[in-house]
Amino acid sequence: MVARPHPWRKQLYIKRHKLLASIIWQDAIANQMSPKQAAENWNLPIETIYEVIQYCESHQELIKLECDEERYRLQLKGVSLEFPNAA
Repeated sequence: MVARPHPWRKQLYIKRHKLLASIIWQDAIANQMSPKQAAENWNLPIETIYEVIQYCESHQELIKLECDEERYRLQLKGVSLEFPNAA
């Protein structure tokens, strides 16, 4: 994983991808994927998935802060983050 220059985001990205480690981690959790399934889904080596898991589990506070910051910035732009009611 690598750091990338960004005005406020400090978490790491997947090397050679413009993809935050937390995206993979959250996707695997939300979809109840094993590390092997996540590796296949994202076309990444299993070692990378284990690195993502370890990193994200040890940096949950940073990930939450950045999620909150992104939500705040989207709301300032008028982006609705609510799901429409199902008919």
